[in-house]
Amino acid sequence: MPEITREEVAHLANLARIDLSDAELDHMAPQLNVILESVASFKDAVGDDVVPTSHPIPLTNVFREDVVKPGLTAEAALAMAPASEQQRFMVPRILGDEQ
Repeated sequence: MPEITREEVAHLANLARIDLSDAELDHMAPQLNVILESVASFKDAVGDDVVPTSHPIPLTNVFREDVVKPGLTAEAALAMAPASEQQRFMVPRILGDEQ
């Protein structure tokens, strides 16, 4: 497996918009090589007869029937509001007129 170079780490950091110092780049390249070697070692652990899975236990979704239920009326929704106007909640203005 080819080793990842300091320049490749710098390129990846630039793509990820991560600002790394020269010392961090020198420190990261060997660490990333160890990580990549560790991940690569897993491909030899599984035989060809093992089917790839995303989860070790089969999952099934349980759906319930969609049942239409009555919602709140505007009056009921606004009943506990501190202030309302024209069937709307009133809130303090947080932006000025310059939008």
